[in-house]
Amino acid sequence: MTLENPTLATLDIGPSPTPAQALLPALSAVVPLPAEVRPAPGVSLVINQQTTIVSQVGSPEVRAPAELLAGELRPATGYPLRVVEAPVEADPPGISLALTCPDPTIGTQGYRLAITATSASLRAATVAGLYNGVQTVLQLLPPAIEARTAQDGPWALPGGTIIDYPRYPYRGSMLDLARYWFPPAFVLRYIDMISRYKINYFHLHLTDDQGWRIQIDSWPRLTTVGGSTQTGGGPGGYLTKANYRRIVEYAAARNITVIPEVEMPGHVTAALASYPELNPGGVAPDLYTGYDVSFSALDIGTPATNRFVDDVIRELAEMTPGPYIHIGGEETNQIEPARYQEFIRYAESCVTKYGKKVMGWHEILAGATPATSLGQYWYSWPSDSPAARAAQAGAQFVISPANRAYLDAKYTATQPAFGQQWAGLVEARDAYDWDPDSTIDDVPAECVIGVESALFTQLTPTVKDVEFMMFPRLPVIAEVGWAAKHQRDWDSLRARLAEHAQRWERWQADYYRSPQIPWPR
Repeated sequence: MTLENPTLATLDIGPSPTPAQALLPALSAVVPLPAEVRPAPGVSLVINQQTTIVSQVGSPEVRAPAELLAGELRPATGYPLRVVEAPVEADPPGISLALTCPDPTIGTQGYRLAITATSASLRAATVAGLYNGVQTVLQLLPPAIEARTAQDGPWALPGGTIIDYPRYPYRGSMLDLARYWFPPAFVLRYIDMISRYKINYFHLHLTDDQGWRIQIDSWPRLTTVGGSTQTGGGPGGYLTKANYRRIVEYAAARNITVIPEVEMPGHVTAALASYPELNPGGVAPDLYTGYDVSFSALDIGTPATNRFVDDVIRELAEMTPGPYIHIGGEETNQIEPARYQEFIRYAESCVTKYGKKVMGWHEILAGATPATSLGQYWYSWPSDSPAARAAQAGAQFVISPANRAYLDAKYTATQPAFGQQWAGLVEARDAYDWDPDSTIDDVPAECVIGVESALFTQLTPTVKDVEFMMFPRLPVIAEVGWAAKHQRDWDSLRARLAEHAQRWERWQADYYRSPQIPWPR
């Protein structure tokens, strides 16, 4: 892996593909499943040295997804694939992108892709839709397109039309840097991998008992002390503000919004060890390198704690263009409920003051303003009366049930040797056979805005461990968030996932060879 530029397109992927790998994928091979597919048998568009990427003239915002597509195609094809601006009304030769889709059913994130023997026209109502369509174009090419160096073709897109749009506007993935520290290079690689499956929110879990991973200028010991270790010991690490801004920009270039999470008022040993004044009694605990949680808490309501909360949220908001600041808020049974609610109201006021919306694990809805808050539901059981009451008052939810969407869960009792079992085992099909709209009792479907996979890292200390837990379940959950409920079909998905293994191998990503999926070899 090249740390300076860890994109999937720049990984050293080894030898050229076999003839079988170069075969043309079917128009229906896409993950997540498109809304509508109309194949044109016997028709394909061949990409060659003369192919151009046409960006709609007069629409400068189209240039970015066009350049992204060209940049992803050049290494493996070896072709120049110039990006040119030109009129697109007549579907010019090559691959053209434009904001001219008249179909109202596709909404703000959908797209229409029409492929003939001479052109591929990608049309959408918004730039977000174009980015989603770009990922489909990449999946319609042979797996060798993921290569870093020039490979043998042919490079052809199957003919036909795809009309596509997501079920939910929010489709997220969470990566925990706090328990084990992973450097910025891997964070960028993670963004590349989730972008392939049309994930549009990247939840970055930055602080916990085991480590503080984001630079805060007004409280510098948070990183020099709180970021100096990790689960099991070791040197730890943290993101500088420059690192963080790079991650935000890199994600935005792939249609992904970053949501930073700073845990409070619990899960805060790293902060408490850094600043004694945040502790009841003013005595700092030792740094923590263990596994367990739910034992630490800020000294709520003091001037020092209030200043700490305000400063952290202010500095995060200043470098986060996205709408949300995630304040954690879960597993605080050691705090008296009235004091907890008092704290959440104060933290929410800080988030609002700095122009953001508050997001948190759904427990925050006991104190936050329901109509302006986003709760992330993580329980593995459906009954939660506070969540139901918050929904009645206008709260919205992202659904991440631990027994379906937690990627740190073991697949089986023996696979892998690491991983968690407290919420149950989660095989590939378990991650698929559930409905977000009915996850929480007495919460209506209109309160559910999306789905998010979550990967906590207490038991995944290496990059390969993380990837093994991601694949194949992350694409599975991506389809839960994208495809219409009535269209989802496990037999269809398992066949499509099997073909994606060749892409993961091109990325040099590890994955679990689930016996539920008919892998090609």
